[in-house]
Amino acid sequence: MTRILVTGGAGFIGSNYVRLLLERSNDEIVNVDALTYAGNLENLSDVEDDPRYTFVRADIRDAAVMAQVFDEHRPEVVVHFAAESHVDRSVLDATAFVQTNVVGTQVLLDASRRVRVARFVHVSTDEVYGSLGPTGRFTEDSPLQPNSPYSASKTGSDLLVRAAHHTHGMDAVITRCSNNYGPYQFPEKLIPLMIANALEGRQLPVYGDGRNVRDWIHVEDHCLAVDAVRRLGRAGEVYNIGGDAERENIVVVRQILALCGGGEELIQFVTDRPGHDRRYAMDSTRIQQELGWRPTRTFEAGLEETFRWYVDHRAWWERVRSGAYQEYYQRNYAGR
Repeated sequence: MTRILVTGGAGFIGSNYVRLLLERSNDEIVNVDALTYAGNLENLSDVEDDPRYTFVRADIRDAAVMAQVFDEHRPEVVVHFAAESHVDRSVLDATAFVQTNVVGTQVLLDASRRVRVARFVHVSTDEVYGSLGPTGRFTEDSPLQPNSPYSASKTGSDLLVRAAHHTHGMDAVITRCSNNYGPYQFPEKLIPLMIANALEGRQLPVYGDGRNVRDWIHVEDHCLAVDAVRRLGRAGEVYNIGGDAERENIVVVRQILALCGGGEELIQFVTDRPGHDRRYAMDSTRIQQELGWRPTRTFEAGLEETFRWYVDHRAWWERVRSGAYQEYYQRNYAGR
């Protein structure tokens, strides 16, 4: 049994990872989340009474608080998901991205070194590589060329993790993943936004000409990859994770409309955002060859499964849209 501290475990990817560990291992999980706008404890309401699961509301930017958390729980492994992650918000104001993604990561590295954490897994993004032309894929040796404040802050955190390994000898690994989709994704992201809008008969806003290309991966496949890296990855290494599912945004939107029976008159092309990268695609050869991981879902099967989840969990995303989900902590944890 391993005690794993997961940061950002109430968010989209983090909550799916926590659930995966509780379902498939005997590990103890300490979920540390500040419950900012994208953190939603309802994502884990079905596991909160598991004796192997502990939730701690804490801000990774606060060194004193994180020192207390690490002293109390003495984690053996840290899996670091916590991040400000929405590009559009970073364009409006990058401050929170620098504070959480850069400063927060360094706070965690310092705390991990002090209690001698055995492994630090830093979960990053393909956006640190910048934008691709019409051909080719990012490899782990591609230059880091971030084009948005969000991706610049993630690049900074990646480099701090690299430095911790090379300077201090920390057992640290970095994962960089393509675009995720699946259950519990905050409905400001492309796929859940389009599903929710289509189900409500609202217009579907599509940036620019809609031909920006993303490599899509189901969140469970991503979580399985992260866990393979946690268990088997080489210290100091970077592992790219991709779904081998490149799609233009407009194609994804049309697939969603086909699933819900909506017409293309709902599509509304809007002014492109500044610095919008044209294409991402990931070469996952290293993780496939070294660790034996491969995605298990095709995009079409995963998208239909995701669509059905949002149809069946309409109350969940309606509470998110209304802000009512933020009352969950006070209602269920205030007396604990």
